[in-house]
Amino acid sequence: MGTITASKRQLAWVFDLNKCIGCQTCSVACKVQWPEQDAGTEAMWWMTVNTQPGHGTPRDWESMGGGYDAKGKLHLGKLASDEEVGGGWTFNYDEVLRGGHGRDVHLHKTGGSKTWGMNWDEDEGGGEFPNAYLFYLPRLCNHCTKPACLEACPNDALFKRAEDGLVLRDEDACQGKQLCRRACPYKKIYFNRDRNVSQHCIGCFPRIEQGVAPACVRQCPGRAAFIGFLDDERSAVHRLVREWGVALPLHAEFGTEPNVYYVPPLSPVPLRPDGSFDESTDRIPPEYLESLFGAPVHGALDVLRTELDKKRRGQASELMDQLILYRWSDALGHLTRDPGEISWK
Repeated sequence: MGTITASKRQLAWVFDLNKCIGCQTCSVACKVQWPEQDAGTEAMWWMTVNTQPGHGTPRDWESMGGGYDAKGKLHLGKLASDEEVGGGWTFNYDEVLRGGHGRDVHLHKTGGSKTWGMNWDEDEGGGEFPNAYLFYLPRLCNHCTKPACLEACPNDALFKRAEDGLVLRDEDACQGKQLCRRACPYKKIYFNRDRNVSQHCIGCFPRIEQGVAPACVRQCPGRAAFIGFLDDERSAVHRLVREWGVALPLHAEFGTEPNVYYVPPLSPVPLRPDGSFDESTDRIPPEYLESLFGAPVHGALDVLRTELDKKRRGQASELMDQLILYRWSDALGHLTRDPGEISWK
């Protein structure tokens, strides 16, 4: 089993769920840069944006187990099946586009999963008309402070980088035992059957080493993604997580101390049968948000509402200014270099 070594600093992500529009730009930016380039990665989406409430990807990942119990003991969860991961589809492109029979044939799936995919239940959400609700949840490897995947690996293939806390893999040492997949409670590790290795988000470390932000952050058109060191008091990540306390980890009860945080979603008030507003509660059930982000979510929402109200009344609010993100570069922390300036090899 692997030994977890504390890193000198910890890089972290924050996603503002009030600004994520579910456009999948982060997912596609990651896919084309990394998993798309390797054989056996057809079903891999290291970055996903799922509709909540929803089954997510892999399907029903939240109930698959893994992580640590209240006493800090490692537990191996369920190994997600290929069908639960979903995707990996192939289509008859050659027949339709290049076979000279375009008027006689139609595009159809020729391979891949049959019952699930990364966004199978996109935009379905929860609730009933007229009080339906949904929000989008970006997910990637949490680069946890206490990564269960690392401790579970029998071949010491996983390690936590000292300089930034990224959890990375030596693919030459990986023997495809998939215990890391079972141990990860977020199920963000995939298996490459062509190469017999497990694979996951690498935090865009080749970009980070050049001073460039990860693709998921830099490409976000909604300015919903932030990155920075948790101990950098100048970074938006530090202020949102440590100073204002409005960015929270997902399922902290899993015990891995994840380093991806979320500003929880505000929601409109529900409508009564007569069409009037019921201002005593929110359309997104508070208990559902608590199931994702724990009890601190209520305090975080109170702070957001208070600061939003101040802004609407014309008063100053540093928190709202930070979340509005007037200057896009403020989301990038110290990683502000333009990738177009670099000669990539």
